[in-house]
Amino acid sequence: MLVTAFFAVSFFLIQDIVEAGMRKYNTISPMLTVTKLNTGHPIVLDVREPGEYSKGHITDAINIPVANIEAQVNKIDLYKRDDVIVVCQTGTRSAPACATLKKLGFENIFLMTGGMQSWEENKLPIVKSKK
Repeated sequence: MLVTAFFAVSFFLIQDIVEAGMRKYNTISPMLTVTKLNTGHPIVLDVREPGEYSKGHITDAINIPVANIEAQVNKIDLYKRDDVIVVCQTGTRSAPACATLKKLGFENIFLMTGGMQSWEENKLPIVKSKK
């Protein structure tokens, strides 16, 4: 049983290392995102749906749902060489968004791990949209 568990853990660790090496973007924690926001000029791209975005988002985040990135890339085209931090609710929609941005020529892409769920769990500030 222990040998099986060892091989399972080893497999997942190797898989994670290989995936990290093949990714064309970096990951960043919510706390490092705060540091980057305070020391640089990154943009935050929120790829959630507008209803989710209006319930609470990071200050000055630009909302483009993941399915609309290619159609609405003109909203963020000026930032192709800047740091772009991609955020969704849990971090799962951000990965395809990062891949799309890379394909569209963006250079410095960061996926915020855990998404807004992690942001809120860390008690970081959010802005709610007025209806």
